Formats: sequence, structure tokens, C-alpha cells
Amino acid sequence: MVTILTDDEVARRLSAGDAVRWMGEAVDAHHRGDLIAPPRVHALLGDGSFAFTTGRLRGSWFGYRSYDTFPGGPGEQVVVVHDEHDGKVRAVAVGKELGPRRVGAIGAVAADLLAPRDAGIVGLVGAGVQAAMQVWGLAAVRTITELRVYSRDAARRLAFVDRVAPYVHGAVRAVDDAHSAVEGAAVVVLATSSPTPVIDPSWLAAGVYVTTLGPKQQGHAEFGLELADGAALLVTDSPAQIAAYDPPNVLVGSPHQARLVSLGSVRSGEVDRPMGPHRSVFFSVGLAGTEAFLLERLAAQLATG
Repeated sequence: MVTILTDDEVARRLSAGDAVRWMGEAVDAHHRGDLIAPPRVHALLGDGSFAFTTGRLRGSWFGYRSYDTFPGGPGEQVVVVHDEHDGKVRAVAVGKELGPRRVGAIGAVAADLLAPRDAGIVGLVGAGVQAAMQVWGLAAVRTITELRVYSRDAARRLAFVDRVAPYVHGAVRAVDDAHSAVEGAAVVVLATSSPTPVIDPSWLAAGVYVTTLGPKQQGHAEFGLELADGAALLVTDSPAQIAAYDPPNVLVGSPHQARLVSLGSVRSGEVDRPMGPHRSVFFSVGLAGTEAFLLERLAAQLATG
């Protein structure tokens, strides 16, 4: 029997704790070579494209996520998981919830590994869906004692405060500029659509953990190379995706590209985490196959009651 999930069901049935645990398993499986996760592909269709991220968990399933890039904003996404042995469809998710929750959960996997254990103050630049899901995931691995939010639209950031307040143990404040959001924060999240850098790294505290989700291609990025200049550890969920961007990713061709390591290699202990108050940066690019991984785990959980 095929499990079909809508946005309402995903939002209601997928807990942040489960999502973070399953995405940790996906990162580990990819590092072992069990999860095959090639860079995303685009089929060009005139003034837009149809994009696919695909994956296969050896011995179990294969699947994909599809989405569009047509003008006017993306439509609904579809995630499909097939049984590897007979090719039958196991599960389908239709809508816009699963993708951002998967990104938020991967962000939490990285934060749990790299952010200070006592990190409580979070600075957030951005007030969209991805920003909200970063808070949703992060709250499963750290106690957020203060969240400061900045976005250019004052009304939007005030509405965002109400949206994420249930995830935060302390105060949630909308602030008037990015400097006020990130100064002194132990965790900084950049989740904007800005084509130019949104923070000055000199604003950041020593030992800060930074994650960036927004534009990241040369000539169109929410951060500059200065963010990496002062970091002791540069991590991404998919080095293959970093290398596949067209136009190229900001880090490609820079001295930092050789320093970039996979999240799986840090989790496995193959790469040491720096000791002391050193900045670490996580470049979230979307490890392929993780949407299908998350759907398969959630569907299996629901099937067993």
C-alpha cells in the first residue's frame, strides 16, 4: 500500500526530534557510501526548469524530489520513494512542507555537532520558511534562550516572531538591523534571498557557529569570502553539490575550497573539530536523496503505528 502524505500531515506527524535523528542517519549513510546522492539536475523548459534531486539507499529504496523554477515562485513539490527490489512506489509526499523541514533538520545535525554545547543566543537574518524551519530543527538540539530576528520587511519579521515563539524557551525579538541580530550570538543563521552579503564578519563573536542557506553563487551570494577567512572549520552537507553549481559556488576556485569538508567526515571523527573559541561555518547546499530518506523513514514509522 502506498503512503501518501499532504503538507498538513507532514507538519502534524513529523517531529523535529525524529527529523534530526533521521537526517543524521542519512548523512552517515552518505559518508559510508550507502546513500547515493548525486548533485541535482535541471531540465530546461523555456523561461524555467524542472529540477530533480535523486537518491538511493543501497539495498532498500530509490527516490527523488521534483520542483520547478518558473517565474512567479515555485509550485508544489513531489517526493517519491520506490522499493529497490520490485520498483513499486512506497510513499509519496505532495506539497511544500517536507523540503524545508528536511533542510532545517540537516541544519540541526550540523549545529549539534559544531555549535557550542551551551549555545543559547541565536541571531537570525531572514524571516521566510527556511528560516523558520532552521529554528524548528535547532530547538531540538539546543535550548534557545534568546532569538533575535532581522529581515528587511518589518511587518514580516514581526509575524515571524509569532510563528517561531513556540520553539524558543526565552525571548524572541525582532530587531532593526542585521548587526543587532548577530552581535554576540553563539549561533548565527543566514537564510535570505539577498544577492549581496548581509553581515560583516567583524560583527561575529569568537567561537560562533554560522550556517548559511541563501544565494551562494559567484556574483550572487548572501555572504562574502570574508566569512570563511576567519573560520577554523568549513563544512558542507554535499561537496559534490558545491562543485556542481552553474554559475560556480562562491567557494569554488578560492583557497577555501580545499579546506571544505563534509558533514559526514566530521560526524565520523575523520575530521577533528577545533578546540577553543573558533568560528565554524556550515554551507547548507542540500544533500540529494535526503528528502526521500526522510519520507521513507516517516512513512515506515506511520505504518508501524
